[in-house]
Amino acid sequence: MAPTIHSYRAPSHYYPRRDIAEQLTPNDTQKVTLIVAACYIVAIAILVLVSFDFVFATSQSSPANNYRHVPILEKLIYPFKLLTVGLHEMSHALAGVLTCATVEKITLDPQEGGSTRMRGGIPAITLPAGYLGSSFIGACLVACGFDTNASKVACLVLAFIWILTLWWARSSWVAWATIALMVGLVLVCWLVAQSVALRFLILFIGVMSCFYAIWDIIDASSLHERRRNTDTLARKVNTSDASEYAHMIGCCGSRFWGAFWLIIACCFFAAGVLVGIAAFKDDWQTQADKASDFLGGTP
Repeated sequence: MAPTIHSYRAPSHYYPRRDIAEQLTPNDTQKVTLIVAACYIVAIAILVLVSFDFVFATSQSSPANNYRHVPILEKLIYPFKLLTVGLHEMSHALAGVLTCATVEKITLDPQEGGSTRMRGGIPAITLPAGYLGSSFIGACLVACGFDTNASKVACLVLAFIWILTLWWARSSWVAWATIALMVGLVLVCWLVAQSVALRFLILFIGVMSCFYAIWDIIDASSLHERRRNTDTLARKVNTSDASEYAHMIGCCGSRFWGAFWLIIACCFFAAGVLVGIAAFKDDWQTQADKASDFLGGTP
């Protein structure tokens, strides 16, 4: 019997084309996250305006009396501002390591002024790395803030960054106190209510890091005023990176470079939001179920 030749046709696979508009349309859970992020931005903007008015105050009262007029919200946000400064200085240090510099010390002082002392490296890279690096880290945290498990992963990465920061800032009690406070807050948010609060904590740190440049723009634009009113204004120990970068480049001014880096920070923030919307579509319950199985069932 003659062999029969059978023809075989591989099954066709059809992959649905993802609609970009649909992927970037937030669901109900994501809308809540966006609203919270918007509230964070408004709160930061209010604090910037308060700081601006405080810096240019003409009162002849003592700094202690002026400080009592700062809203309680600014005092509550103070540890987060120090944490953001720490991420900023850590970005300087990492850029220094990548450009073959020797990082000697990171300092955080109670006046919210940070400094990174290093030898060698490429200043044209290490100076803007503080703004751009902390903004990039912030954008990643914003994206992770859309999902519980992603926020837990972000916490592990932050823990590694904090350890490096303490290594270079081991003589700074402010760094130890700030990171200890943040670790305690992270643990509480991790263990309570299926880690829902952890999402919004990571989101807040991300927003603060993205818009850190706002604070330094205020400092750069008020630097001359600070020098003329040292008896009435709280002094920042270290000048801004924008001022030093403008002096090194020799063109434009500190306000230009600060505004330029702020625009980049806004772009990073927008990218973080879009990534969060596109990548994390789970609702509250699904996130809670997955969070309970994180790393094989950790809390």
